[in-house]
Amino acid sequence: MSEQDHESSDTSGTADNPAQPEHGAQVSSGTGATPDTPGVPDAVIPELVIISGMSGAGRSTAAKCLEDLGWFVVDNLPPALIPTMVELGARSQGNVARIAVVVDVRGRRFFDNLRESLADLESKHVTRRIVFLESSDEALVRRFESVRRPHPLQGDGRIVDGIAAERELLRELRGDADLVIDTSSLNVHELRAKMDAQFAGEEEPELRATVMSFGFKYGLPVDADLVVDMRFLPNPHWVPELRPFTGLNEEVSNYVFSQPGAKEFLDRYTELLQLIAAGYRREGKRYVTIAVGCTGGKHRSVATSEKLAARLASQGVETVVVHRDMGRE
Repeated sequence: MSEQDHESSDTSGTADNPAQPEHGAQVSSGTGATPDTPGVPDAVIPELVIISGMSGAGRSTAAKCLEDLGWFVVDNLPPALIPTMVELGARSQGNVARIAVVVDVRGRRFFDNLRESLADLESKHVTRRIVFLESSDEALVRRFESVRRPHPLQGDGRIVDGIAAERELLRELRGDADLVIDTSSLNVHELRAKMDAQFAGEEEPELRATVMSFGFKYGLPVDADLVVDMRFLPNPHWVPELRPFTGLNEEVSNYVFSQPGAKEFLDRYTELLQLIAAGYRREGKRYVTIAVGCTGGKHRSVATSEKLAARLASQGVETVVVHRDMGRE
């Protein structure tokens, strides 16, 4: 995301605005409905989302998006108080049915309590999801430098020292996350679109998929669950009449899928995804990011992403297509 998009566009005191750090929990209200679940008194158990991740990666934007969708958003709540917040929501007679909690390193001495709180929620059969906002070191440094604020953990060191310390502190939580979003190359509007795609539906689908085309020369997407390499197919870049176009162009797509093995690969990989999706559902995983790569992220990966997303959608998987590197060359 651009240097100002994450940190300057949301100035209301949400979680990761280095320009305006705040202390103490802030609350915004919304309504919704979830089914009854045993474990908490007077239980209409709220749906719970925990937003965390790297400082400067867009936690405030993600929280603001959920607030706009009607969630009850609590910023910088100490993790030990999360079960209490859920109990209060359960006693609201359904008026607080969806709660989003932002947890970050500003609550440093409380952060160690997060795992205990998560175990407490699990024992009460509370359904919770963790959204983790990720970004590259380079992008985070640019964002902090643009607002001329120190990283919360850098102390007397450099910004990169604070980023490294935070990344290590959050390593285990990132591994437990249900949804990881890499915001390195996203602006604030693109991040909001991703959050909307995951949370705007009235009914929770069994599985949501993001199919992302990318160029290997720009690096692997860090939030990818599965990576597909389409460089085994001839590159349309070397066909002069196709070079100016992208994989969204029908002629380019026809060229890609007229190559030996292209259609067979799409058929077989779609079958494989059916098997993987069934396993994800059994394990309670609701989100999957499939990264489809070629050299520059312009032709083969774009065409394949579009075809693959259409296949998944036809099978009832709610699917979003993102072309990360298209237009960068």
